[in-house]
Amino acid sequence: MPARHDETLIRALIDDWQDAICSGDLDRVTADHADDIVMFDVPEPVQEIGIDAYRRTWRLFFAHNPAGPERFRIDELRIEAGDRVAFAHGLLTIGGGDAHCRLTLGLRKANGRWQITHEHHSMPLGPG
Repeated sequence: MPARHDETLIRALIDDWQDAICSGDLDRVTADHADDIVMFDVPEPVQEIGIDAYRRTWRLFFAHNPAGPERFRIDELRIEAGDRVAFAHGLLTIGGGDAHCRLTLGLRKANGRWQITHEHHSMPLGPG
């Protein structure tokens, strides 16, 4: 039962994060992220460490992607939750276009609250 409850909490956290990105609410985007978050992203820089660097990447994203429900859509979200750590992964569409990315999130539970500590966006590249 606790794992199922945690999966529900994590799904709600990710749904709210996605909604915050779509609406451009930077405070909500970062609200459930650890101060020491590590993010691997598609555009440079490849790695960002810390919440301030993380916020900068979203400001850049918002500058180039118009707000709306198709700005950042996660499909096929899967969540695996333990007592203190969890991960989630899904497919990501940005801007309603054909750009499909992979999304992986690592989460940690501290003081009864889930936080995203690791975020990884990647884009498949064809051979050659």
